[in-house]
Parts: sequence; C-alpha cells; structure tokens
Amino acid sequence: MSRWLGLAQKNLAATTSREAARGGSYVSPARARAGRRSLGRHFRAPGGRWSERGADRRLRTMTEADGLRQRRPLRPQVVTDDNRTPEAKGGSSFSGRVFRATFLMLAAFLTIPLLGALVLLDSPIDPEPLSFKEPPLFLGVLQPNTELQQAERLFENQLVGPESIANIGDVMFTGTADGRVVKLENGEVETIARFGSGPCKTRDDEPACGRPLGIRAGPNGTLFVVDAYKGLFEVNPWKREVKLLLSSETPIEGRKMSFLNDLTVTRDGRKIYFTDSSSKWQRRDYLLLLMEGTDDGRLLEYDTQTKEVKVLLDHLRFPNGVQLSPAEDFVLVVELAMVRIRRFYVSGLMKGGADVFVENLPGFPDNIRASSSGGYWVSMAAIRANPGFSMLDFLSERPFLKKVIFKLFSQETVMKFVPRYSLVLELSDSGTFLRSLHDPEGQVVTYNPGSLT
Repeated sequence: MSRWLGLAQKNLAATTSREAARGGSYVSPARARAGRRSLGRHFRAPGGRWSERGADRRLRTMTEADGLRQRRPLRPQVVTDDNRTPEAKGGSSFSGRVFRATFLMLAAFLTIPLLGALVLLDSPIDPEPLSFKEPPLFLGVLQPNTELQQAERLFENQLVGPESIANIGDVMFTGTADGRVVKLENGEVETIARFGSGPCKTRDDEPACGRPLGIRAGPNGTLFVVDAYKGLFEVNPWKREVKLLLSSETPIEGRKMSFLNDLTVTRDGRKIYFTDSSSKWQRRDYLLLLMEGTDDGRLLEYDTQTKEVKVLLDHLRFPNGVQLSPAEDFVLVVELAMVRIRRFYVSGLMKGGADVFVENLPGFPDNIRASSSGGYWVSMAAIRANPGFSMLDFLSERPFLKKVIFKLFSQETVMKFVPRYSLVLELSDSGTFLRSLHDPEGQVVTYNPGSLT
C-alpha cells in the first residue's frame, strides 16, 4: 500500500510542477498535504483496509484524465466589450468624444461663413418665378441621333466665336468675339470692319471692343450688322466702308438699348427688324439676364428711308433671333427665357397683331433662320432633356435658389454645369417639328450652335 501511496504522491507532485510550468496556479505545501490525505481516504477499502486494486484503478483513471488535460490545446481568447478592462473602455469613449468634437468644429467652420455670405452678400439678380410645361419627350422627330457629328468644321482655329453668318454669292461673312466683321473666301479670313477699339481678350473688354452679332446681306451688295454694344450698321464689304444707322446710345421711347442681338431685313432693304434683348443687362451678362428672366426685351423696326424707329413688341423675356417669313407678312422672334417663338404680323389683315408661333420647345432657343423647305431652322442654347433633368427648368420656379447660386458662384462657374449637348431643330411654316439634328456629347459642335445660315 505504501508503494501505491508513494506513486500517487509523486504523480501529484509532477502534476503540480507541470501546472506551474504552464502558468497555472501555485499549490502550497499545506494544500498538497490535504490532497494526499484526501487521496488516502479515496484509496481506503471498506472496513478500514487498503484496496490496491481500487487504488490502482483510481490512480490510472486520474492519470489518464490528467494526460488528456495535458494534450488539450489552448483555446484562443476572444476579447469583447464585456471582458475589456475599464481603461480600454475609457480610452475608446475619449476617442469618440474627440472625433465628434472635431467634426462639429469643422462643420461650424464651413457653415458659419456660408451663412454669413448668404446673409451679407447681395445677389446680382432679382428673379421672378416662371412656370414651364413639361418638356416634349425626345421621341419620334426628337429622337436623339448623331447627325451633327457628321458636320464639317470650317476655318477651324481661325475664328473666335462666330455668331451669325450671311453670304453674298459664294462669299461668307460673320462677326467674331474679338469685335471684327470678317470675310471668308477661298480658305482665308479677312477683316473688313471693326466697330470698337482697344484690346478684345476678355468678356469685360466687350463694351469697348464691340461684339458683332446679327448679320444679313442687303439688296445692294452691302451688309447690315447689329453690334451688341455699338448699334446698327451698314457695311460695304468691297470698299471697307462702315455707316452707322442707329447708335445704341439713342434712347427708344425713353429706354436705352443695352443688348442689341439679331436682325432681319426685307428684300428691298427698306425695313430692318431687330431685337434688343434687355435695357438692363449687357451681352456679357447674358446668363444673368436668362436667370433673372427680365421682361424688358423688345422687337423694333428701323426704316432706312425715314430713319424712324418703332417698338413692335415689348415686355419680352430675352428676345434673341429674328426672322421674316418668306411672304414677309410676319416676323418671328425667339423668346429664349420662355422657350417659345412669338409672331408679329407686319402686313395683311393681321397687321399689328401678335401670337405664339410655337411654344414648349425642347431647348432654350437662340438663333432662327429660314430653311430651304419653307420652314425655319432653330438652334438651341441648352436642351431640356426628357427623359432627363433640366437645371434651368428646375430653377425657373425657385427664384430664391437662383439668388443663392449667383451669390456664391460666377457666371463662368455656373456655365460649367450646362450639358455639352447640341441640338438644331427644323420647324415647318406652321411651327410643327419636322426633324432634329443632335450632337449628344458635343464632339463636333460643343454647344450653343448660334450660327445659322
């Protein structure tokens, strides 16, 4: 029996050493003696005798369990929020407070100046709400295509901003953004007139430099040209002679002409119909005029014999292109800010009357010219995509947003949001859509194809 007891004691000591080597709990001598007494009681047989067989069985069972315990792999410890130390929780909470405080400070840093700007800065425009119908769907005649991408570029990199085009025989003439009227012949560009002076490099140079816009050929081989800042001129392209017909400084019915735009001439050259887009805004601020929707535009008539000027239509919102009908019984005038074309009767039973020729166009119309089919070509300054999103339509009923935008951004910045989509529409003589030419990506015609002939 003593031999078996000695083996048990040795096994207990070995187990204690292994537990200590594995980082287990330390076993004191007193605890070891208590374990030996307990072991002795377990090994004592009934009646007070030792049972070597029982001791052997119990010792073998204990050593096998101990062996299994020794071979059992250590489980990885998973750290959760429940068993983190108080120090870790406190550190995480502190980091969160720092992040929230930093975020709030940054938001205040950005928001306070913005609110200050909205309150203190004046908006250059005072728009009124305008309401448009839902734009026509781009289906059928308006189905997008790539017809304009087949266009050929003429005089590329030789002209700066040509606006309107006229031709006498095979020779073409146009006005450019640098204040010139030029002749285009045999691949060469030749300056034939200039109405202003000084540098013509930026938008702010326009009032002094001049900006020729509408141009038409007269019956006697001369050109009639309207300059946005200078007035109405007659130009002899062969002799380089320039004659001022009407200065923009001349007030018409008590109002100045700040933005002369386009013109059309009767076949005999006697009557010239032209548009004054605004008496408030100049051409260099055309985007402000469009966004404000000022109704101070006019359609006027100039008599080359009597030198008289008449106002035919008033209270137009950004009148732009103008075109006589083939029979010269009415004049069509584009009302850009209202996405429509007005008609004014200049002869016949309806003389002096006016109506809407076509409304709810698929874009904001710019120029208009007669087509070979007896109808009219109309170029769009910007489209009203449907399906799609039209920023100008969206802003039309939100004058407050318009004011905020122009408090914070320049015209050049706002123009960057205009889609580079070009569209030219052909109308019948009654105003119905006949066909459309598109350049959806603005690859060949960037946008605003204002020049038509």
